[in-house]
Amino acid sequence: MDITEILHNYAEKGFSYDPVSVPIYETSIFSFKNFEEFQNSLLNEFEAHLYSRGKNPTAEVVEKKIAALEKAEDAKLFASGIAAVSAATMAFLKSGDHVVCVKDAYGWTSKLFSQYLKRFGIEVTFVEGTDPKDFIENTRTNTKLFFLESPTTFTFALQELSPIARFARENNIKTIIDNTWATPLFQNPIDLGIDLVVHSASKYIGGHSDVVAGVVVGKREDIRHIFNTEFMNIGATIGPFESWLLLRGLRTIHIRMPKHMENTLKIIEYLKTVPEIEEIFYPFYPKHPQYELAKKQMRGGSGLFSVKLKVKNLDQIITFTNTLRIFRRAVSWGGYESLIIPYAVTNRDGLTEKNKIVRLHIGLEDPDLLIDDLQKAFEAMRKVKL
Repeated sequence: MDITEILHNYAEKGFSYDPVSVPIYETSIFSFKNFEEFQNSLLNEFEAHLYSRGKNPTAEVVEKKIAALEKAEDAKLFASGIAAVSAATMAFLKSGDHVVCVKDAYGWTSKLFSQYLKRFGIEVTFVEGTDPKDFIENTRTNTKLFFLESPTTFTFALQELSPIARFARENNIKTIIDNTWATPLFQNPIDLGIDLVVHSASKYIGGHSDVVAGVVVGKREDIRHIFNTEFMNIGATIGPFESWLLLRGLRTIHIRMPKHMENTLKIIEYLKTVPEIEEIFYPFYPKHPQYELAKKQMRGGSGLFSVKLKVKNLDQIITFTNTLRIFRRAVSWGGYESLIIPYAVTNRDGLTEKNKIVRLHIGLEDPDLLIDDLQKAFEAMRKVKL
C-alpha cells in the first residue's frame, strides 16, 4: 500500500458525515441496542467498542495506520513507550524463563530487565549484540525472549536482525525490537523476521513533543495475546485526544523524517571539522563501524546521534551545554526541535569516559543556525580554564 494512502485515507471510512479529520471519540463507554449485542461485545472485548480502556475508534485508526506502515497485521497503542515495552515483554514470559537483552537500551527498558523482572524469577543476560553470536551463544534451554534495540540509545550500535530472528524462530524464542529511532519509514524489522516491534510514539510518530504514547506491532494473534494478558490487566491505555494528536503528527512523518536526516548529515559534516570531537556515533556516518549494515537494514536515519568530546574536565561539558541557545536542554527526542542531553546529567560520577558523550537531536530548524549555535558553544568551551 502506498504511504500516501496509509497516511491520508486508510482506516478512516465509516464515520458519520464523512469528516476530513477523524473525530475524537472522547467517551469512556459505548452503549448497545439490545442484550445480544451487549453480551457479544462483553465476551469479545478485543474486537468490540465496549469501554475505551480496551478499544476506542480514534485510537483504532492510528493503530491500523501504524500496523500498515510496519507491514504488520495489527497494533495496539499504549499510554507510553515503556508501557508498550513492558506489556509486550511480560506477555511472553513466566517465572523461570531467561531473556537475552541488548546492552545500552533505553534506560527504563534496561531497568525492566535488570531489576523489575527479577521479582518474578526471570533471568536476563545482557549482550553487546553487534554480532549475532552474542545472542546465539548466550541462549539457554529456558530462553524465551530476545530483546533488541537497533540502533541503541547512546552509542547507536546495530544488531543484524535477520540471522538473530532466524535462530530465534528455529528455537521457539520470541523476538521484540524497539524501532523508535528508525521509525517505520526507515526500517521494517518484521520484514527481517522479527516478531514484535515497539515504539515510543512520543518521538517521531507524534513528532511535536506534545504527547506521550507507545505502540506494539505484530501478528494479530500476538497482539490479541498481549491485549488479553497484559493490556487489559495493567490498564496503560492511551486517551482519545492523545490518539488524535498521534494521528495529526503521523500524517507528516514522511515529510519530517527525510528532513531530520538531511539536517543531521549537514551537522555531522560540520562536526567532522571540530578538533574537540573525538568520535561521532551515527549509523549513516561513513566511519561508523556498522555503516554497511545500516545501509543494508535501513533506508535512512533519524535526527538522533551522539558525539564524544575531547575534554579534560566536566566544566568544559557544562559550559558547552549551557552556552547553547537554539538547542534545548531536555530529555526525549523526535520532535521538531533540536535538543541536547550530555550523558553526565544522568549521574554524579565526574568525568568518566562515558560522561564525555553528548547526545544531540537535530530538529527541523535551519541547519546553519544550529551550526552557528554549536560553534559558539565550542568557542565558550575552549575558554574554560583547565
